[in-house]
Amino acid sequence: MKTINMITGLLVVGLIFFTSCEKMLDIDQHGTASLESYYQTDEEADEAITSLYVKMMEIHFNDVFLKNLLSDDVWCGGGGRGDNNELEQLNEYTFGPEHSYIQSVFQGYYSVIYLSNVVLGHVPDASDIQKRARAEAKVFRAFAYINLISMWGTPPLVDHELGPSEYQQPNGNPAELWALVEADLTEAIASGVLAEKSGANDDANYRLTKQFAQSLLGKAYVFQEKWTDAAQVLDDVVRSGKYALYNGKYGDMLTYMQPNNCESVFELNRLNDPNNAFTNWSLEAAMLGWRGSVMNITSEVNNEAWGFINFNSELYHLFVQEEGEDGYRLNETMKTYDEVKELGDYIIDGKSLYGHEGYFKWKNRILKGEFISGGWMSSYNNLRYMRYAEVLLLGAEAQLKSNNVAKATEYVNQIRTRAKLPAKSTVTMDDIVLEKRLELCGEYVRYQDIIRWGIADKMKDQGKQIPSFTSSGSVNWEEYNTGDNAGFKEKHWLLPFPEVEISLNSNITQNPGW
Repeated sequence: MKTINMITGLLVVGLIFFTSCEKMLDIDQHGTASLESYYQTDEEADEAITSLYVKMMEIHFNDVFLKNLLSDDVWCGGGGRGDNNELEQLNEYTFGPEHSYIQSVFQGYYSVIYLSNVVLGHVPDASDIQKRARAEAKVFRAFAYINLISMWGTPPLVDHELGPSEYQQPNGNPAELWALVEADLTEAIASGVLAEKSGANDDANYRLTKQFAQSLLGKAYVFQEKWTDAAQVLDDVVRSGKYALYNGKYGDMLTYMQPNNCESVFELNRLNDPNNAFTNWSLEAAMLGWRGSVMNITSEVNNEAWGFINFNSELYHLFVQEEGEDGYRLNETMKTYDEVKELGDYIIDGKSLYGHEGYFKWKNRILKGEFISGGWMSSYNNLRYMRYAEVLLLGAEAQLKSNNVAKATEYVNQIRTRAKLPAKSTVTMDDIVLEKRLELCGEYVRYQDIIRWGIADKMKDQGKQIPSFTSSGSVNWEEYNTGDNAGFKEKHWLLPFPEVEISLNSNITQNPGW
């Protein structure tokens, strides 16, 4: 992997240097500490685990863009064709193993694994703080592997810091990879040291919690179709009473105005600190907001963003089919152009929005008020990784597959009630698939679902024509990919291992078709 190979290079340089010099200079270096002697105190354990929280903040952008753009919910927008070729390639399925963005996502997950292995290899299992750091590291490592396995299939298994003879690891065995995920999460949950909220309205805790670990374990079981195990552990989260569906204004749930609310299972905190504004500079906010350069925006929506992810018409019409044009959740999730104009916002005459069909993200909107004074696009909106609605929908699927239709229906109806929809007397798998798509659209869970459900080939024509939405309210379509160049194909059931990894590690076998 790139992370391992990058580290390999640094270690090799170091070994050459020290081998040539050790006979000339064999004295202790002052002011430094080796891994063998560091991380022995509670303070050092906190430093070690903090590096993982920071790394999770760094890779959040990758999660948002990779998983959204590979889904069937969005178009890749921007300023026009070629504004970001790599993001267009993801959305249109024209990427290859050399794609640097896929490489960076792959590397990011292995960076999480490496830092987790540092904690587990060097932090003692003594005090409660040290035990907690170790338990959290196991949860973070499991998180990374759930993503690697579900998207690459056989990523190398690295469960410790590698020595020089171990750098070129082969493809992992899926059974062994999932066993590591289950062991990490089960041990972390049983440790008794993970944080827990005092109740659903406790908004003070930002540490990874026992219930987040349980939710990830439930997700891992669902991905493996271990339905009974999944149903049990996800029901434990529900029965804990630590979380609840947010019942304020639905469209505000993911904004800076509602941080760490009752529905947030895990989110990372960003501070409104003008003295350190640029530490929270947010490329994510800049990329996700409406394309301000071609719009006149006078509402609360930020007018300086770049519009790189836009909901498509298929998603809109599914909402309308289920909820009607005036559906509460629909109107709090996205806006039509007519609704946007009612806010006082409009496309400048003669301009158009590339990669757009006239549907504007609302629950994921970027607001003027979320930016820190003194720093351009420095957002203090928190980074969300999982909310309780996902737990309920994972639980509904597991319960249904375990033949507990009543409980599956109960979970789905909780979400439908919040969406101001009538309860269903019973649910099918099709109901759960639809409910999950509507409820969690734009929250980067759809791609892995359609892969594991075996329905991703519905995107076989994705990217063959790209829309632009004009100031007059019409949609123009342009063909940029000729022949059979774009669209989901057989090889896309797994992502390619990055070309650089294959070239540097002869023990990795590329996924089929790449």
